[in-house]
Amino acid sequence: MRLLISAALTTLAASSTLSSSLASEATISIDVPQLDVAEYHKPYVAMWVEQADGGKITNLAVWYDVNHKKNEGTKWLKDVRQWWRRTGRELALPVDGLSSPTRAPGTHQVKFDSASKPLEGLSPGKYQLVIEAAREVGGRELLKIPFEWPPKAPATSEVKGERELGTVTLKLTP
Repeated sequence: MRLLISAALTTLAASSTLSSSLASEATISIDVPQLDVAEYHKPYVAMWVEQADGGKITNLAVWYDVNHKKNEGTKWLKDVRQWWRRTGRELALPVDGLSSPTRAPGTHQVKFDSASKPLEGLSPGKYQLVIEAAREVGGRELLKIPFEWPPKAPATSEVKGERELGTVTLKLTP
């Protein structure tokens, strides 16, 4: 009996180790362009996943001026309009693991996996990655990349912004 229980526990431990090592990953690469303007401000950027029909939202990240005195950086988050209206105004910012500082011009990567937040509870199905950027004394831009989760095979998709965002790439690995 002990041998049978021990074998079952070993099998369970091995399968849980195998499933966690097989976690799907999503890597998002975002190009923040250097704009030739008189007064440049780093953009506020929000990233989220929503169902293909625009339903339920899973927040991935929001980049804003988290170090502004007295938390005044949140004052301009409403300029990231779609995100603000859909989910942002409901959050008590800063949110650990979601909030981080704005990024300077250049290419920036963020990585998420299915074994941890925010993707751990994402049901299989069709979704879209949404990236929205807004810049003080600048414009606003919203980009979407459709995808299927969890990925069955490695896949890469990209979309190019026109002004506030450069190329955004979504790389999925099973």
